[in-house]
Amino acid sequence: MMLPRWIRSPAVLFFVVMGLLPLLPAPPFWYTMGNYIGVAAVAVIGLVLLTGVAGMTSFGQAAFVGLGAYATAVLCTAQGWSPWLGLLAGLLLSGGSAALIGAITVRLSGHFLPLATIAWALSLYYLFGTVELLGKYDGLSGIPPISLLGFELDTPRSMFALIWLAVLLCVVLTRNLLDSRAGRTIRALHGGAVMAEAMGANTARYKLASFICAALMASVAGWLYAHLQRSVSAAPFGLNVGIEYLFMAVIGGVAHVWGAIIGAGVLLLLKAVLQDWLPQLLGSVGSFETVAFGVIIILVLQRSSRGLWPVLLRLFKQDGVGQEDGQENGKKSGARAPAVEPAGFAAMPVRAKPARGECILQVRRARKQFGGLVAVNDMEFELHAGEIVGLIGPNGAGKSTMFNLITGVLPVTSGEIFYQGQRIDSRNSREIVRRGVARTFQHVRLMPEMSVLENVAIGAYLRGRSGMLSAALRTNRDEEARLLHLAAEQLRRVGMGELMYQAAGSLALGQQRILEIARALCTDPALLLLDEPAAGLRLKEKQALATLLSQLRAEGMAVLIVEHDMDFVMGLTDRLVVMEFGTRIAQGKPAEIRQDPAVLRAYLGGVELA
Repeated sequence: MMLPRWIRSPAVLFFVVMGLLPLLPAPPFWYTMGNYIGVAAVAVIGLVLLTGVAGMTSFGQAAFVGLGAYATAVLCTAQGWSPWLGLLAGLLLSGGSAALIGAITVRLSGHFLPLATIAWALSLYYLFGTVELLGKYDGLSGIPPISLLGFELDTPRSMFALIWLAVLLCVVLTRNLLDSRAGRTIRALHGGAVMAEAMGANTARYKLASFICAALMASVAGWLYAHLQRSVSAAPFGLNVGIEYLFMAVIGGVAHVWGAIIGAGVLLLLKAVLQDWLPQLLGSVGSFETVAFGVIIILVLQRSSRGLWPVLLRLFKQDGVGQEDGQENGKKSGARAPAVEPAGFAAMPVRAKPARGECILQVRRARKQFGGLVAVNDMEFELHAGEIVGLIGPNGAGKSTMFNLITGVLPVTSGEIFYQGQRIDSRNSREIVRRGVARTFQHVRLMPEMSVLENVAIGAYLRGRSGMLSAALRTNRDEEARLLHLAAEQLRRVGMGELMYQAAGSLALGQQRILEIARALCTDPALLLLDEPAAGLRLKEKQALATLLSQLRAEGMAVLIVEHDMDFVMGLTDRLVVMEFGTRIAQGKPAEIRQDPAVLRAYLGGVELA
C-alpha cells in the first residue's frame, strides 16, 4: 500500500528522526549542536518571513532574541516567575518593541531600511550591556530550567525535543500563513506592493505585521536559549550575530522556510569544524576560521545564489515542501488545487452594476504636474455603464498617468474625478478598488515565482476577511477554498484554466496580461481599466480578448482601455478619447476619430488611420 505523499516527504522524515534522537544513545555533542541549530533556526525562520518573503532586509534579529532571553532571565531570577510566564513576558516585550520600532523602520526603503536595523540593533545591544538590572556585560546567571509535565529540562538532551518542537511549530505556522490570503499579500510585498495596494491590501500594515512576527519568533529563540544556557549576557545578541542569522537565511535559501533550518545547520556545523581543525592544520591559534568561513560562503553562493534548499529539492526531484517552497524554475507551483465546489459552497455576492447608460466615471479638468512637467493637462471625459471607451494617443501622451490618477496611485494636482457620483481623487488605491474600480498595468505587475492561480487570487483579497492569526492556525480553510475557487473561475473565464498551476513567470507576455485581467475581475468591478491589454497577443488571442470584453460590456460593466493596436481599438470600442502631450485633442466614435485632422497629425502626420 502506497503511503500518502506527505508521509513520504523528506521533511516529515527529518522531524521524525529529530523527535526520536533523544531516545537514542547519541554522543552529547549531537544534542548540544542540535540544540544550538534549533534555536538559531527558530530565529532565522522569522528572518526568512521578513527578509526573504516580505523583502525587508534586517540585521537586527539577534536583538529581539536578546529581548526574549533577558525578559525570561530577569523575571525568573529576580522575581521567581515560571519560565512559561517568562515566555509570555518575552513575547509581549518583543512584540511591543517591534511594533514601536517597526512603525518607524518599515516605512523606509532602499539602503535606509537595513541601516536603520543596524542602528536600533546596536542600541539594544549596548542597552543589554549597560543596564544594572540586566547584569551589565557580566549578564545574569542561575536561570531555572523549564519544567514540562513534571519533568525538569535541565540537560541538553532533555531540552532537545522542546527546541525542535518549537522549530516544527514555527515551520507549520509560517507555511500555513504563506499559503493564505494574508500570505499572498506578504509575498507580494517584495516587488509587488503597488499591485497589492491596487487590489485592496494595506501593504504598510502587512509590512509591520511581518516585522512583529519575525520579532516574536526571535523572542521564542531567546527564551529557549536562556533556559538552555541557564545564563545570558550581551555578547550573543550583538550585531555580528544578527549578520550570522542573515547569512544562515541566505545560505539555506532566503525565500524558503526550510532553508532556515538548512542554513542554520550548515553555518553552525561549519563554524564548529573550522574552529577545531584549522588551528591543528596551521599549527597556531587565531581567527582563521573567520577567513575560511567567508571564502566558503562566497563559493556556496556563487554555485547557488538562491541557497541550498532549491538544490536539495532538485536532488530529491520533488516539487517542494509546502506552497512557498514549490516554485522551481518556472515549472509547476505547489499551490493546492481549489475545490470545484467547496464544502457548503455558496456563490460569493456580486456587486450590483449601475443601470446601463448611467454615468459611472467623470473626469473634470484633471491635472497632474511633476515639478515643471505637466503630464495630464485639464483632462475631461465621461464613461457610462455598459460602454467600452478607448483612451488613445502617441507614446508619452499621459494615458497611463491618467489611469494612475483615476485609481489613486497618484494624487491629482488639481481638478476632480467622480465615480458613481462620489469624488474619488482624494482617495487611495485601496478605497477606490473597494468601491468597484479595478485595473491592469502598462508594465505587467505579478509575482513570477507564485503560481498563476495565486497571482489571480491576490485580486480576491477584498472578498475575504481572515487575518494572519487565523491563516497561521488554518482556521480559514473554508474561506481560502472559496477564494481559490473564485480565482480558478476567473482563469477559466479568460481561457487560462489549464495554466493555473504554472509559475506566472513562465508565461509569455501576452498570457501575463490576460492573467492581470483575470486578477482584476476577481475584485468584482463595475469599472475596469485596462492598460495595453492586447500588447503581445497573437491574432486569435486578441479575438478572444475582444469577445471577453464584449461580454463584460453586455453584463453592464464599463471598460476604459488604453491600447496602441488601432485595429483592435477601432473594432471594439464605443467611443474614443484621444490625448496628446497630456491634453485631450479629440473624442467621439471610432469612425469620427479615424478622420479627425488633429488625430491624424498627432499619429501619422496627416495620413488616415486604418
